[in-house]
Amino acid sequence: MEPRVPLAEARVVLAGLGLTGRSLQRVLTPRVASLVTVDDKADDAAHGKLDADGATKVMAQADLLVASPGFAPHHPVVAAALAAGVPVWSEVELAWRLRVDRLGAATPAAWLGITGSNGKTTTVEMLVAILRAAGLRTAAVGNVGRSLVEAALDPALDVIAVELSSFQLHFTHTMSLEAGAVLNVSPDHLDWHGSIDAYTRDKGRIYERVQRACVYNVADPKTEELVREADVVEGARAVGFVVGTPSPGDLGLVDDVLVDRAFHAADDDPDRRKSAAELGTLADLKLLGDHNGVVPTHIVADALAAAALARAHGVPAAAVRDGLRSFGPSEHRIQRVAEADGVTYVNDSKATNSHSAAASLAGFAHGTVVWIAGGLAKGATFDELVTSRADRMRAAVVIGADPRPLADTLARHAPQIPVVVIDPGDTGTVMRRAVAAARDLAQPGDTVLLAPAGASHDQFVSYAQRGEEFARVVRELTHTH
Repeated sequence: MEPRVPLAEARVVLAGLGLTGRSLQRVLTPRVASLVTVDDKADDAAHGKLDADGATKVMAQADLLVASPGFAPHHPVVAAALAAGVPVWSEVELAWRLRVDRLGAATPAAWLGITGSNGKTTTVEMLVAILRAAGLRTAAVGNVGRSLVEAALDPALDVIAVELSSFQLHFTHTMSLEAGAVLNVSPDHLDWHGSIDAYTRDKGRIYERVQRACVYNVADPKTEELVREADVVEGARAVGFVVGTPSPGDLGLVDDVLVDRAFHAADDDPDRRKSAAELGTLADLKLLGDHNGVVPTHIVADALAAAALARAHGVPAAAVRDGLRSFGPSEHRIQRVAEADGVTYVNDSKATNSHSAAASLAGFAHGTVVWIAGGLAKGATFDELVTSRADRMRAAVVIGADPRPLADTLARHAPQIPVVVIDPGDTGTVMRRAVAAARDLAQPGDTVLLAPAGASHDQFVSYAQRGEEFARVVRELTHTH
């Protein structure tokens, strides 16, 4: 997937001028012969929304297309590039090609990568906390924190913790991580990928050319299958993580202790199959406990995955413990916003699909949640979510530009649960009306939980803006600060 000419001589088309696109524009402008921008919405793009003919004309003059994550393979610009034989790179591919040596070192900063349907951001941020506890200069990049392409050009970093989406991985061709992890795979973004099989294959691209360790979820056989199918660097290991007793070569949980049976001793140690290194305890994760102080299973799994990646980089066990102890909850992830009249309000706006919403609901007692949910379904359905978690709900409040899919699923599978559907007509007041309805439905001891199970872009700029609006409205309506 090389440009038709060297990058410095290439005529490059940049698709997308969002946050990622702006970073790419800054980096590409001085490094290529010419740069043409395309964006469906940005006023300052050279080309606005293009149909197939317009896209074909633009790509006829291009040597390379660099596409932001929002540009799916079926988008006219991407489709025209592929039809014309023009290479398509993601931000990740460009960053990998441009990465620089750090302060005169012989090699660039190592990359540790994480993907999965759920838990990516938490795991990346845990990994950064662990790496910093080991004294390493690092950053969380990709879909979280700094722009990946700008971090890749920073010579002051020792190691980069990269959150990778299936969108980014689809057009990534040469990246070779030191270690990579797939946390889990569940249906998501099917409108972008076209099928669950295509989505899963793109997740698995993270393992291609891995140098040291492919980290997978023992409880999710799809992730181990992706490891088996990957073409890795000779000597790279498969390392599983499990919330339970680990097999030799894996990381896991014994009683309340996180243990490493993969990197804990030299390969020639005759006792390595019988021993384990202690990485910390559940008490070290207490800041991530739910409202009852219990650490949810998925948080333990994320911690083990982060520990596995850090250990693959050579981080000592004590740094894993210290990093996990210092780590607090991410914004918009099971955040307790307020308590008023015996009702607790929790913001989990990052629960953008059914799997993560189910995990969020699982942390609460039976029949005590007034659930605020809805948004872009991204081609997924809600049947399994509702049937498996209806017992947690006292009531539901449905938002979204099209609330019918979720509302209909609730009526079909949980007719006993009261449901309030928020009219999407006035987007600017949707969260205020939703919180007010949830407050009226809740009883003392209940939790009003925002765990949308859908993307935010139908009514909000981002999941962060959705969560911030929820928190702001809650504080106003409950008079807490």
